[in-house]
Formats: sequence, structure tokens, C-alpha cells
Amino acid sequence: MNCNLYPRRCNTNRTETENLKGFCKMPLRPKVARADLHFWEEPSISGKNGSGTVFFSGCSLSCVYCQNFDISHKCQGKEISVEELADIFKQLENRGAHNINLVTPTHYVLSIKKALEICKPKIPVVYNSSGYERVEALKSLEGLVDIFLLDLKYLSPDRAQRYSGAFDYPEYAKKAILEACLQSPKCEFKDGIMQKGVIIRHLLLPQGTKEAMAVFDWVRENTPDAYFSIMSQYTPCGNAENYKEINRKVTKREYNKVLDYICSFDFPNVYIQEQTSADKKYIPDFNMK
Repeated sequence: MNCNLYPRRCNTNRTETENLKGFCKMPLRPKVARADLHFWEEPSISGKNGSGTVFFSGCSLSCVYCQNFDISHKCQGKEISVEELADIFKQLENRGAHNINLVTPTHYVLSIKKALEICKPKIPVVYNSSGYERVEALKSLEGLVDIFLLDLKYLSPDRAQRYSGAFDYPEYAKKAILEACLQSPKCEFKDGIMQKGVIIRHLLLPQGTKEAMAVFDWVRENTPDAYFSIMSQYTPCGNAENYKEINRKVTKREYNKVLDYICSFDFPNVYIQEQTSADKKYIPDFNMK
């Protein structure tokens, strides 16, 4: 098939085993780098038992600073069948996972849809994405996804281009978030664990306080029923060393400036990540466990 699943619209021929010219580099057959219980998401996602997280290889955005660089850029992982993917969902559910968490799923929408039709878990399905999505692809998953965990990395097209090579990122990410809110408009919880809803994440970058505050403003003005998650885990990875302004961790002053701004508003649905999370020890071991 000629693939145009994500906004880059490569229109390249993707087969089950090959993708010679597409940006994501991945064939249609899913490639997975890790599938395991994961405890480092938001509290309502990880809970006590962990989130049943499936890390897919390749990426349709590929930020220069990606903490999962080995799988997003280097495409480390193991190719599996759709049936094997469905079996992974079942295994994670049987291990007591609070949900099935699909990380970087955008370029595998077709395979994921087939796997969920084979095995739709009784626990929530989480679509965990960079936000660089086409609405049409999200619509195709309607009824199969319960929770959308979407990034809003940038509102500045210039920053989106510099760090992710995607000048149009803000346009597509905002549309994707609004579509997610249509599909799962109200956040629902059971024993503290999210069952339905939308969480919008923003990773605070060095020299990114104005961007972070603008993103928060957009969220509270446009998606008042969603949760906002401000992430402070940034640590230079990948090719960040080639960008002097982001080749460092976020300072305490930058972190506190953004938190003070967020807390100045009466917006109750906020997750705040501790600054101690900015450590490479929290990057998973992508060993296809």
C-alpha cells in the first residue's frame, strides 16, 4: 500500500516486510522493542500494578532529543505478527496490567486495529502518541481506544521544525487532541485508575518556559475536561548534543516558573512531574522482554 497514515504523507510503498523510502522506516508488520508492565506513567495510568506498555519501533516524528532514540531512530526491536501482538495484549492483561498502553503507535494504526479486533482487552486501551496525527487515522480507531495520552510538544512552528523537522506539528497536534476529546470527552476513573479520557502531555525543554505556558493556556481554554501533564524529565539524549540550547537539563528556575504559572489558575486537572525524574535511569531497557 502507498502509506499516508501520518501527516508527512510519504506516499511510499509499505509492504508487510519492507519500507524503503518512508520516514518511519517501518514495514506494515509491527516491530516491538519492549512489552512489559511499566510504572513510570501518570499515577492514574500506572497505578499499583503497572501499565501494560507496548513500545513500538520507528517513529513518524523523530525528535532530535528523543529519550527512546534506540527505537525511534535506530529502530531496534523485533518484528511480530498481528496475531502475536494480540497475544501480547492478552498476556499483559492476564498479568494484572491496568491498561494496554500503545507507545508510538501512529505508523502501525492498521496493524493495531487488526490486533484489537482479534483481542479487545477488558481493560482500557491507551493510545500514547507524539500528537503528530492525522484525524482520519484516529477516526479509524473509534470505539477501540479508551484513553488518549497525547503530546502537545510545540505551539511554535519554528521550534517544531528545528527539533522535530515538522513545521506543521502544531496544526496537526491540536486537531488530533480535539478529535480525541470528541471520542473520549469525559475522564472516568475506577479506584483511582483512568478508564476513559484524554491526558495532554507537554515536555518542558530548556529555554521552553514560554512555550510550556502557552501550551497550558491552549489546553485549559480548548479542552477543559482533559487532564494536563507537565513533564520535567528532559535529559539530553539522541542528537541533542548538536543543539547547544537544549544540551542541558531544565533548570530549577525554569521548572518553578512554569509551575508557578500553572498553579496561578484554577485548573484542577493537572499532573506535575517531579524534577528528579530527569535521569537516564528511567529510560526503559529495550530488550524485547
